[in-house]
Amino acid sequence: MTKNEFLQRFNLSQLAKSNNQEFLLTQPKIFTPSAVLIALFEKNNQLHVVLTKRAKHLKHHPGQISFPGGKVEAFDKNHICTALREAHEEVGIEKDDCEILGQLHPFQTMSGFSITPVVAMLKRSPFYTIDENEVAEIFHVPFHHFLSTTQHYIIEVINKTGQHPVHFMPYKSYNIWGATAAILNDLSLHIRNNHT
Repeated sequence: MTKNEFLQRFNLSQLAKSNNQEFLLTQPKIFTPSAVLIALFEKNNQLHVVLTKRAKHLKHHPGQISFPGGKVEAFDKNHICTALREAHEEVGIEKDDCEILGQLHPFQTMSGFSITPVVAMLKRSPFYTIDENEVAEIFHVPFHHFLSTTQHYIIEVINKTGQHPVHFMPYKSYNIWGATAAILNDLSLHIRNNHT
């Protein structure tokens, strides 16, 4: 998928909430607000997604695959500011290199976070400066990998709030799962549904 194809499909209509999001939004729980940056860039006429592997010593989700991002701070004007600030702190992506395309619906996790995904197209191939205190590795996945439903796996997990689908989208040696996979699934559904 090229940058132009993605932009055309992304902008066609509003993204619908998933059933899992609708359920979690109705739960009487206080979520920690956070934001992540879904950074996309084109290389050899193919769109790629920037993902990170979190450092193993972190308190929340150590060693997991994620987007650059983190908690909303009091000085952040909005979720876009949070996502851009965190992406710069964690991997060195400059905000001036990001063309913000929009936001997806917040995704509430079973671990108590409300994650607002901010979608951005990078104006050039990224140059990274890794904060090794937070990020163990940066890697790229061709976006078409997430568009293929053969790459999606869902298992049902039961906890005190009920039964919830947990998404898995393995890529090479990377186990992309949980909120990251669910957000990628929502974005992929949106793009596939707007295929003309």
